[in-house]
Amino acid sequence: MNKKRWAGAWILSVAVALVLSGCSGNSNNNNGRAASPASPETSESPSASPAANQELQKIRYAPLNGVSGLAVRFGADKGFFKEEGLDVEFITTKNAVEGLTSKDVDIADVATTTAIIAAGKGAPIKIVSSMFRTKGPFYLIAAPGINSVEELKGKKVGAAVFGSGLDVYTQKILQQHGLTKDDVTYVANGAQEAAYASLESGQVDATIIHEPFASLVEITGKGKLLAKGWDYLPNFHTGVLASRNDFIEKNPELIEKLLRAYFKSQEYAKNNIEEYKAYFLENVKVDPKAVDSAFEREKVLWENNPNVDANALLETQQIQVELGFQDEIYDVEKILDLRFIPKQ
Repeated sequence: MNKKRWAGAWILSVAVALVLSGCSGNSNNNNGRAASPASPETSESPSASPAANQELQKIRYAPLNGVSGLAVRFGADKGFFKEEGLDVEFITTKNAVEGLTSKDVDIADVATTTAIIAAGKGAPIKIVSSMFRTKGPFYLIAAPGINSVEELKGKKVGAAVFGSGLDVYTQKILQQHGLTKDDVTYVANGAQEAAYASLESGQVDATIIHEPFASLVEITGKGKLLAKGWDYLPNFHTGVLASRNDFIEKNPELIEKLLRAYFKSQEYAKNNIEEYKAYFLENVKVDPKAVDSAFEREKVLWENNPNVDANALLETQQIQVELGFQDEIYDVEKILDLRFIPKQ
C-alpha cells in the first residue's frame, strides 16, 4: 500500500503523461463527456458552508488510479469534501479490496466483479454505491488495414489482463462477430499505455483499450476503432464504491458525506466541462483533440447515478460464470448497503 495525498496524485498524473508522450507524442484519458448546460447548483464554485467552521473528519479514500479518478481530485480542489466536513486522504493502491480488508483504506472505487467475488467469498466489505459510470468504457482498436472484427481471425488480439472486465468485453465482441478467443492469438498485453504501445510496435494486431487511446489512434491515423464495448454489453456493471463492514458500522455518517462529495465533484466536472478540461490538461499532457473526442464519445456513460441495479449485477455475474471467471452466482442483497447514497 502506497499512501499519498494530493501531491502524490499529482506525481502520478505527471508520470502517466510522460509515459504517454513517449509512446505517441500525445496522451491520456479514461473518463470524459461533452458539455452539458450548467445548473444553478453546480455552475459556481462552492461557497463557505457551516462544515467549514467545524473540525474536519478524516477519511481515507482510494479512487480509481490515473485519469479515471481525476474528477474527484478536481472536486477536492474545489472544496466539495471540506464542504461536507471531510479531511479526505487520497490513497493510491493496486488492490482496493486488500486496502479495505487491511484497514489501510476506508472506502474505495472497485471493479464491480472484484467487489462481488471478494464479498461473496467472505471479505468483510459491502458495495455502497455505483460509480459515476457503470458501463465499460472499453474499445477494440486495430492496426491500419484491419477494418472489421471478422478480419481479426488468425491475428494477435490483446485482451489487457486475463480475467478482467477488459477480457470480458474482448471475448464478447469477438463472439458477436462469430469468433472466439481460440480463433485468434489471444494475449495479455497490459492496459492503457502498455496496450497502446503493443499496437504501435506491432506486437498485436488489435487490442481492447480505454480512451484517450481510441481517439488517439484515429487522430494519428495509426489504426481504427472497431467496436465500443457498451454496444455489446450494455448491462455489464463495471464500477462501484465499497467500504469495509466495521467502518460502515462505526462511521455511517462519513460514508454518506463521502458519497455526497463524490457526486458533487462529478456533477460539477460534468456541468463545467471546459473548466474541467483545463484542469485535466494541466495534470496530464494530452493532445487536446483526443480529449475533446474522448469526452464527447463518453458523455453517454457519465450518468452520475449512485443507485446499484441488482438485475444488472445478476446479469454481470451470469456472464462471468459463462466465461469461467466466477465459480458461482452470489446473493447481491447480502453484499449491498445502499442506505448512504445521495437522495438527490
